[in-house]
Amino acid sequence: MTEFEKGLLIGVLIGEGHFGGDGKQPHVTVRMHSRNEALFSWLLEVVPGSRLYGPYHHGGRDYCQWMARGTALKYLLSVLDEVSFSHISPPTYSRYTKMKENYNL
Repeated sequence: MTEFEKGLLIGVLIGEGHFGGDGKQPHVTVRMHSRNEALFSWLLEVVPGSRLYGPYHHGGRDYCQWMARGTALKYLLSVLDEVSFSHISPPTYSRYTKMKENYNL
């Protein structure tokens, strides 16, 4: 992954990412309007094994959800751990570290 791609990925996750899980398995998700198809395709490309769900049509909204879990999440974590973003978005970094603590990652 290039430095530009790392920066773009961090930016997307700061703006749109969710760091959590279902209580058993951790995941990182990005939910956005389905018109962001090109960005979703790019996420699938740069995070091998990640998945895209949707499009969904609910409550007048059209959206898709990208998800990294399992081996895709392990890869994503290795990338995120290389980049210091705690000073750029302390709230996002806090959610990231909380997910890692909650799931012993």
